[in-house]
Amino acid sequence: MKTSEYIAFTIDRLPKGYVFTYTDFTTDVNQKEAVIKALNRMVASGKITKLSKGKYYKPENTPFGNLQPNQAQVVKDLLEENGKITGYLTGYSIYSQLGLTTQVSNTIQIGKNQVRPNFKRERYTIAFVKQKNTITKENIPFLQILDAIRYIKKIPDANIEASCKRFLAIVKDFTDKEINTLVRLALKYPPATKALLGALLEQLQQDKTIEPLFKSLNPITKYKLTGAAKVLSATEKWNII
Repeated sequence: MKTSEYIAFTIDRLPKGYVFTYTDFTTDVNQKEAVIKALNRMVASGKITKLSKGKYYKPENTPFGNLQPNQAQVVKDLLEENGKITGYLTGYSIYSQLGLTTQVSNTIQIGKNQVRPNFKRERYTIAFVKQKNTITKENIPFLQILDAIRYIKKIPDANIEASCKRFLAIVKDFTDKEINTLVRLALKYPPATKALLGALLEQLQQDKTIEPLFKSLNPITKYKLTGAAKVLSATEKWNII
């Protein structure tokens, strides 16, 4: 089978919106140029679309035009390396999933232990949030919530009062083990994040779990989170004003 036929055959079997590079077709250096030429010919014919340098995807055609790949596909090379998770979608990328806003952003935020400068990829701005905890598949959902609490003032089209109500709705169904995980991970977050999480958990009567958060805070530091007191009864204890 010719290189072009093999590539066409393989792409036909890929799901729409799947992002790939020439390495998905060959690891042979001698074939690299032939594969790239074949892929670029397919771009020219409209069979596939170029996302950015060296990255392609199979477009999904709709009455409203071609759909872009989902955000996880656009940045999957930044989320995993050699089968190991190294990053996760966060911030603007997951606020709507958490029910905190209905707005969708053209900025894709990624939590990573080692951050790098922002850059553009197609119509997206790729931005990074430093994560001090070890990133694992299991703790990503907790890190996403903690990041949202940390940046509560920056959630688009949402106020602190509404966001606190939503956080309570999310966390109230957590098991004791999940609450303990949330608290353990929160200890590596800024003080304002720990204070707000503490107030949220106290509202949910999780009195036994909040002691590590309370002990980690400076008793004279104040945290300005206007609107939180309308939802949370223990804001004074946690120095939230």
